[in-house]
Amino acid sequence: MSDESAAQKSKDFDGVHSVLATHEIYRPDVDTSGVDEKKLIRKIDLRLIPWLAGLYFLNSLDRGSIGNARLYGMETDLHLTDQQYLIALTVFFFPYSLLEPASNLALRQLRPSRWFAVIVFVWGLAMVFPMCHGFARNYGDLLGLRILLGVAEAGLYPGIVFYLSCWYRRDQLGTRVAAFFTSSTIAGAFSGLLAAAIHNMNGVAGYPGWAWIFILEGLVTIVVAVVSLWILQDFPQSATMLSEAERVFIIRGLQEDMQFSAGSGEKFKMDYLWQTIKDPKTYLAMGIYAGFDGPLFAFSLFTPTIVNQLGFGATAANLLSVPVYAWGCILTCIVGVLGDRLGRRGYINLALFTTGLTGYLILVCSHTPGLSYFATYLAASAWVSSNTEGSYKRGATLAFAIGFGNLNGAVSSNVYRSVDKPWYRLGHGIILAYVCIGWLSSLAYMFLLRRENAAKARGERDEVILGVDNKNADPKNGEFESINHARREKGDAWSGFYYTL
Repeated sequence: MSDESAAQKSKDFDGVHSVLATHEIYRPDVDTSGVDEKKLIRKIDLRLIPWLAGLYFLNSLDRGSIGNARLYGMETDLHLTDQQYLIALTVFFFPYSLLEPASNLALRQLRPSRWFAVIVFVWGLAMVFPMCHGFARNYGDLLGLRILLGVAEAGLYPGIVFYLSCWYRRDQLGTRVAAFFTSSTIAGAFSGLLAAAIHNMNGVAGYPGWAWIFILEGLVTIVVAVVSLWILQDFPQSATMLSEAERVFIIRGLQEDMQFSAGSGEKFKMDYLWQTIKDPKTYLAMGIYAGFDGPLFAFSLFTPTIVNQLGFGATAANLLSVPVYAWGCILTCIVGVLGDRLGRRGYINLALFTTGLTGYLILVCSHTPGLSYFATYLAASAWVSSNTEGSYKRGATLAFAIGFGNLNGAVSSNVYRSVDKPWYRLGHGIILAYVCIGWLSSLAYMFLLRRENAAKARGERDEVILGVDNKNADPKNGEFESINHARREKGDAWSGFYYTL
């Protein structure tokens, strides 16, 4: 460890415990000495992660199933042109992206168990009743249903990431996010198998096979939404699955990890939203998510089509997309564990973007189906929540970043045009540009965090605290009644908060 890192960690430790040693410690009357941390975290993992992964699995499956249905005659039955199909993909992303900030703020105000159940139920209805995808008869029906699906699904992904950040310390979060996010890649793999199987229902009850893909997936989603009301817990301070000592132990652990807003009953202020808007990290995070989500949505929506145009039949194309997603699932798990153990998420992020760059370069240049298929594995390879303090600001930052990333799905869903088949060089080139944006944003994000950590270590960000003698304190950094007051008002800009690289 470098001298600078050692100094930072020393200051971080002293600053945190100087706060926790005061009367501000959460529930000082509760004895937590008998709590076994490993058993407690395992208990929380088993209750939260599998169900959240299941919700995101359905989210990814329902959103991307249109790509599988396309191979089984949906365009012909609905009399769609290629442009109309691309527009149907595009309209989903506008409500899906623009409603995410409001959704995360609502999640912080409302009970997560009810919020997640409601939005999952609504998008299940969008798949099934009364004019779901399966019963859509024309282009107008499809557009309306895709918009409704985008409205309902907007709150899930940023909501889950924010929700987990309210339960786990920063050194625990990456593994858990990876664990639930793998369900997206599993959905990509499973959707091909599922579509190939459900297509055999072609003609049942007078509906084509592609329609049954939407109908059955929507029915399962509705059932899961109802069950979610009893399965999901809310925030740690009110979780019924935990004993009083366990609740206090979790919240104190979050506070020691400099997530002081945990258990604080933090009230919403417009200033938290302005902090997010004025923070340059927000915009770099938006660049990172654009570099990730642009390729992600193009990949999930068009992988079966791309493989199909390389010379494989519809069912073969759906099945050949399975191992590509399986590889993405394995890689996501590895990255999550390494990120938490090594604490170097920024470097891992750069490595993944570099691998994605390689994959899309091959796709742009290749004239060989086998080589192009191999490159999709590299393309499938293409850490913001742990670097934002204050639950409202963290929720808003995540929503802005993820929302902007998702908005780019409106672009990437239009880049694979039928006129460019079978090699889709224009589409691959545009996605390559997205990956470059992500790589550059990641690098800039790392430099900014490193610079801020160094400035805090030198005392350049120290605030004036009444009653505290600090020669580095500068009024331009703010004047506060106490350390606790400073960290509440400034969030991650507080001099005692250090960013993870």
